[in-house]
Amino acid sequence: MSKKLRFMGRVTPVLITSLLLLLSFLVGNITGYMARPLLAQSETPEFQLFWEVWTLVEEHFVDRDRIDPQTMTYGAIRGMLNTLGDENHTVFFTPQEAEQQADSMEGTFEGIGAYVAQENGLFRIVSPILGSPAEAAGILAGDLVIAVNGEEILGQPQWEVISKIRGPAGTSVILTVVHPDSDDTVDIEIVRGHIDIKSVLWSRLPETDLAYLQITQFAADTDQELLDALRAIKAEPQPIRGILLDLRNNPGGFLSQALLVSSQFLHEDEVILHERDARGNISTYNVNGPGLAREIPLVVLINEGSASAAEILAGALKENGRAKLVGQTTLGTGTILRPYTLSDGSLLRLGVTNWLTPEQKLIKGEGITPNIVVKQATSVDRIDSLDLQMLDVDEIHRSADRQFNMGVTFLKLRLK
Repeated sequence: MSKKLRFMGRVTPVLITSLLLLLSFLVGNITGYMARPLLAQSETPEFQLFWEVWTLVEEHFVDRDRIDPQTMTYGAIRGMLNTLGDENHTVFFTPQEAEQQADSMEGTFEGIGAYVAQENGLFRIVSPILGSPAEAAGILAGDLVIAVNGEEILGQPQWEVISKIRGPAGTSVILTVVHPDSDDTVDIEIVRGHIDIKSVLWSRLPETDLAYLQITQFAADTDQELLDALRAIKAEPQPIRGILLDLRNNPGGFLSQALLVSSQFLHEDEVILHERDARGNISTYNVNGPGLAREIPLVVLINEGSASAAEILAGALKENGRAKLVGQTTLGTGTILRPYTLSDGSLLRLGVTNWLTPEQKLIKGEGITPNIVVKQATSVDRIDSLDLQMLDVDEIHRSADRQFNMGVTFLKLRLK
């Protein structure tokens, strides 16, 4: 069957001091010379060592045309952040990368259309976006990207790789990938396009009183899209009695949206999450305001691609007894990011708190475990709202998407 085919650590005082001093390079027009007086005044031994190396490179490195103070500064910042181990969360963006990231979180950008992650220097596709050029070209969830336009990318920073992959609509890029469950590389040419992401999709399950509701990311307007979807579900002429909520391959997004979305399903004053900062202080977020889907039976689909804000929602629904989870353990990305815009337009997203489930369980590195485990290869074609508008009941039952079918089965049992 073919288908038409998107934040969050304890920082030592030395690291904080080093970060502030490194960022001083960015003041005004960036040059190593401008930062020299400030650096010379530093009494931090670790930073004095850094300055020794900077000076030796500046004075003695043979390839003079390769010495670029701005590039060296950005590289030093990224190297320092890598030592924190908050991979795929705490991150530094150049001004251009910061602009690209802002566009994608607003739900529209130009490129191939895929959610990505990096771990241990390996660049992997979390999932292609529904209806994207990447999906149409044959990119699969779980693909390992080896090269971009013939250039190997192993070990390159995530957003440097993304910059190579993105580009204007109508242009093409060749990705060399290894598909899941394969050892062979394959070159895939993708014609970039204009990506307009809809973060909430829904459809009625054929011949049932159930609705399938998918949240693909937590973007700036996800809460409003969810409200529109829930109102449409409630307005169905034949009443909907249960919702299958799909959070699979949802890479997360804004914490504020996770809170607003959770409040639609959870009861007033129930705990959504706790935050624990670098000093051990804990803040608690509770449900506040009205919700449209607090009583309807709910089953949630999760997998190893569910991350960040998706894990906040899944954990809150599970531990408040609101829903049962079906699928596989989530990615385990439990750091909440705070954005700091720097003087040259670059951006630091710094993990400032760890988030905890309502029962104060740390999710970083652990993930949210499902109530019912259903293992499934990432290459399996997952059923979505478009499929449900085209397939009949028998075709859905024969689907290889075992997580979907188990979710439907369990939801029906809950209704009984």
